[in-house]
Amino acid sequence: MTESNTTQAPAAAGKKSEWQTVKAIMAASSGNLVEWFDFYIYAFFSVYFADQFFVADNQTLSLMQAAGVFFVGFLMRPIGGYIFGRAADRLGRKNSMLISILLMCAGSLMMALLPTSATVGSWAAILLLLVRMLQGLAVGGEYGATATYMSEVATEGKRGFYSSFQYVTLIGGQLLASLLAVVMTHTLGTDQIEAGWWRLPFAIGAAAAIVSLWLRRGLQETTSEDSRKDENSGSFREVLRHPRAFFVVLGITSVGSLVFYVFTTYMQKFLLLQNEGTPGEAEFNKGSIADLMTICLLIFVVMQPIAGKISDKIGRKNNMLIFVIGMIALPIPLLGMIGRAESVLTAGTLIVIAMAFISMYTSISGIVKAEMFPAHIRGIGVGFTYAVGNSLFGGSAEYVALWFSSAGIGTWFAVYVVVIAIVGFVAVAFMHDNRKHSTIDNADSSAYKRIGS
Repeated sequence: MTESNTTQAPAAAGKKSEWQTVKAIMAASSGNLVEWFDFYIYAFFSVYFADQFFVADNQTLSLMQAAGVFFVGFLMRPIGGYIFGRAADRLGRKNSMLISILLMCAGSLMMALLPTSATVGSWAAILLLLVRMLQGLAVGGEYGATATYMSEVATEGKRGFYSSFQYVTLIGGQLLASLLAVVMTHTLGTDQIEAGWWRLPFAIGAAAAIVSLWLRRGLQETTSEDSRKDENSGSFREVLRHPRAFFVVLGITSVGSLVFYVFTTYMQKFLLLQNEGTPGEAEFNKGSIADLMTICLLIFVVMQPIAGKISDKIGRKNNMLIFVIGMIALPIPLLGMIGRAESVLTAGTLIVIAMAFISMYTSISGIVKAEMFPAHIRGIGVGFTYAVGNSLFGGSAEYVALWFSSAGIGTWFAVYVVVIAIVGFVAVAFMHDNRKHSTIDNADSSAYKRIGS
């Protein structure tokens, strides 16, 4: 088999109009929005139900256990990334995305119906864990298929801009979860949410997944039959024959996922625990923190297409350099200042500064990885490799941070973030400029070559 055969770009069914491209992006990203909403409502609402499944007399320990279950959900992502990434390469991106949204629908419905420890004792925590594993499997499969599809369907020269909508909808799912938490906090109050209304968001997520399934049914497949029938299609062994692409994706995902979760989902708990028993506790309560993170996430969403457009002008590698240098320089002073902030306005401003640098990665997270792998292994190359780095460093972010805090050395967590950022910097140094070496736009001249026979 020749190199040109294995790196061939996916066959698109003729030139698409701009409106056709926009419709395809919207349909594909709808499922991404729903899946991440379903996944993130656990993070935002766990502060309300953690003690109903775990230790009730110690808030920090309950949150740690809830974060541990959140982490286990992440550990299922590599399995989902492998299964659905392989399916995306061998059965097509569309079929992979349809199956993953069905799986998330089932998981959300089960979350809405879970019994608590007051009803089934220790079985409550076990059932919660099993459902989160199912959801982790679905989300692990979602990323790779959606990232590759959106990268392939996007217009050449605008791939950064269009692909940024993967994180617009990813963060949008998180934003909707946060917004729902704000609305429910202000209309129902903490007591009623803890009494059982925390189940409502999961039921909403299950219903929304059905709508997304209907939208995705109309998607046009981007892979060719030749690509799907390639003898190495969807093979992880074949991915390892592209070591530069594999290790670069793993390295940038590790730091990207870590800082993303530090400055989004973990911030809710960080601000809550930092001000526990202090004069600032009244201002930094569950409701005000939910308000703050909703505003920050809204700003973060707006940043995505802007940063994606920048990457189309200056190249993906330059975007990534701005990101990793920022993540080496900023976490130690920023986390320290956020922890000492006396008002939500000050804390929010500092969080948005961090998000501005992080958006240089998140906006192009999918396309920068898709451009490193040939079509026949793009789904598994992006999906599985991303899921490994995301699980190990993104999924563990809250738990590791809470562990440092519980051990009385919370300030050292920022040092841990910087160390991982340095690893990410090394990975970016080995990237090629996508304007010359994209396997989508310049497959024959790409330096991301296959090695071995």
